[in-house]
Amino acid sequence: MDQEIECASREDMRKLQSERLAKMVKNAYEHVPFYREKLDSMGIKPEDIQSIDDITKLPFTLKTDLRDHYPFGLFAVGKEDLARIHASSGTTGHPTVVGYTQHDLDVWAHCIARGLTSIGMTKADTVQIAYGYGLFTGGLGFHDGAGALGMTVIPASSGNTNRQIAMLQDYGTDLLCCTPSYAMYIGETMKEKGIDPKSLPLRATFCGAEPWTEEMRKEMEALLDVRAYDVYGLSEIAGPGVAMECYAQAGMHIAEDYFYPEVIDPDTGEPVEDGQYGELVFTCIGKEALPLIRYRTRDICKLERSKCACGRTTVRMMKPQGRTDDMLIIRGINVFPSQIESVLLSLGMEPNYQMIVDRKGNLDTLEVQIEMAEEMFSDTMKNLAAAEKRIAEALKSTLNIVAKVRLLEPKSLPRSEGKAKRVIDNRKL
Repeated sequence: MDQEIECASREDMRKLQSERLAKMVKNAYEHVPFYREKLDSMGIKPEDIQSIDDITKLPFTLKTDLRDHYPFGLFAVGKEDLARIHASSGTTGHPTVVGYTQHDLDVWAHCIARGLTSIGMTKADTVQIAYGYGLFTGGLGFHDGAGALGMTVIPASSGNTNRQIAMLQDYGTDLLCCTPSYAMYIGETMKEKGIDPKSLPLRATFCGAEPWTEEMRKEMEALLDVRAYDVYGLSEIAGPGVAMECYAQAGMHIAEDYFYPEVIDPDTGEPVEDGQYGELVFTCIGKEALPLIRYRTRDICKLERSKCACGRTTVRMMKPQGRTDDMLIIRGINVFPSQIESVLLSLGMEPNYQMIVDRKGNLDTLEVQIEMAEEMFSDTMKNLAAAEKRIAEALKSTLNIVAKVRLLEPKSLPRSEGKAKRVIDNRKL
């Protein structure tokens, strides 16, 4: 444990954050023309930012700002000072390109090492990293963090599930890092092969990169006989390790000495009180290459500042409840995929589903396609129709809209070794 930071008093943390914010704003003003122009237009000079309380004086940064200044326009250092480049896997427009100095990489690795320690990992443990390597931040992020802790690293990357299972069996893997949907797929495949998870030394997973629910956590823990932990990150800020759960599983501890969090009303931009849901905003107060100011993540969550059962005092973010930009509005109702997953799992259904949104005439339609478990597949048509009706009623109760439910054969939806595609929106909006 990095006790000086992770157990710091609120006063000491705010003092450190204030010092780093002032230094970061000065760096951004002097080396990033975009921020200099922004601050000048608002009549703000770096010397006006003396305390972390002054952060609300500063402008927001959007993902479109990174794309508009593609590839290196928001960097505060020259290429000679860059140690690595990562990029998002965006499907529209330019990807968001992120640069790191060696200092930035060291900070990132340190944050992940902290999180690994918080669930009881030590240098005596082995980690199997089944996130993708390359421009995606997941693989190399966890790789460097585990290396900083001194763990034995298996750089498995994603895919080749049979080989992943063989490595879990043969190499004595203690921790598996991958997306939650892929962890479930590995568990399903092991079950099909008749492999008892209790026969493996695997005792934990760190899953992120896509939304997942508490119900899915319970499913995963039962399927793999592990403790499943959440991790949050986004490439623009660092990658995985911006926030990570500890063994208490009571929210993700934010590395707030490097990434200062705010939660705002997404419509007004004004801060909301702790404990209220809003849009998560981060300011990179400890980075050199890409010193983002008040970056709007579009993730909806809330913060908790009470001391955690683990003894850490760093602010925790609760599991995001959706995003402001992938939130679906269907017949005037806000719908998040995580709501549907929660309903399905509460009814004992498999977490393999897809939402099909369309528009017929002027009316939005929602169809939820769900894979049946093997035992359901042998049911009579009458029983399946009754199951579809029961699920539809539960969805209506939660979503306040009517959804058509269609049960599919097992394994009929495409499996993902990366992020699962949960939503197909065919509307011309």
